[in-house]
Amino acid sequence: MHAVDPYALLGVSPGAGERELAKAYKQLAKQWHPDRVGEEGARRMAEINQAYELARLERRRGAVRGRRNGPVLRRRRHPPGAWLREPVRRALGRELLDALREGEPVRIVTGAETWASPQTLLVVTDRRLLWLLDDAVTGRVRSLRFDAIAHVEERLRRPLRRAAVLRIRAANGRRYAFAGLRPETASAVARLVRGH
Repeated sequence: MHAVDPYALLGVSPGAGERELAKAYKQLAKQWHPDRVGEEGARRMAEINQAYELARLERRRGAVRGRRNGPVLRRRRHPPGAWLREPVRRALGRELLDALREGEPVRIVTGAETWASPQTLLVVTDRRLLWLLDDAVTGRVRSLRFDAIAHVEERLRRPLRRAAVLRIRAANGRRYAFAGLRPETASAVARLVRGH
């Protein structure tokens, strides 16, 4: 799954409000829900979920950025993440962009929860997972290469099964869990990790 322009995929303008985003998402979810359309619907729903998450994250980060009154920094010739689409760069923010390697493609960006931080931003590239622990003071960006992952599985959370948990066991035995994911997103991440 490639990073897309979330507004184009949702069929709304870049300045769309939260209600308009939610309305567009719900309409597309009804149309492409896997229970109605099958496997093609599952793939399409993963794209729709990613677009919705990106648009919401961009709105949140834009609102926070708009409230800050910091010094004006001179722009670099090539901003971090210049190879990525603008909505993806805005959703990632400075710390995650700085953690990316030159040209590293971003496949999925989504909100998640970990034991260390209830507000985590999970990023999946073509070679690793990166996550930003939003409420940590230092060491906020963590990463795990796909080739260092021994096992990955996704499970639906009980009782309603509307959210999923992605469980990962690294080759060194360390375990990671990302909760609060949409089931289609968790499946898409697991497929990318397994298919590396």
